[in-house]
Amino acid sequence: MARGTVFKYGDNVDTDVIIPARYLNNPAEEELAKHCMEDIDADFVKKVQPGDIMIGGFNFGCGSSREHAPLSIRAAGASCVIAKSFARIFYRNAINIGFPILECPEACDKINAGDTVSVDFSTGVITDETTGEQFQAAAFPPFIENIIANGGLLSYLKARL
Repeated sequence: MARGTVFKYGDNVDTDVIIPARYLNNPAEEELAKHCMEDIDADFVKKVQPGDIMIGGFNFGCGSSREHAPLSIRAAGASCVIAKSFARIFYRNAINIGFPILECPEACDKINAGDTVSVDFSTGVITDETTGEQFQAAAFPPFIENIIANGGLLSYLKARL
């Protein structure tokens, strides 16, 4: 379950916008978090609070295959990303680090920046608490729920061994 204020972005938000390449020399999550989204939204890291939710358009996370992008979003405090669609490598990297992401075009069209939103990951129900509207994203299959619950693929595999 996640609940927070929405930060909303458009289509084709690429990994270089999420975390500019000039900051990749220090891969520590807390350092990446300091620069998350700064080229598109300089105030994001100043305003984001633990649990807040990021919404994007089509092809969110396109660009290079670095896992630093979902790491920086998570480390900045966002609890999840909801988008119309994700670049395949971003989707995989997010799940691999245990960061929940959901596709729901209708929610992305109707939810506004600043709205308070809650997400039930087990059912895929997204509720815009500001307007009362609910949206249905696909719930995670059990194996992905387990990866996220364990904090990522490596932790999940260690727990299984």
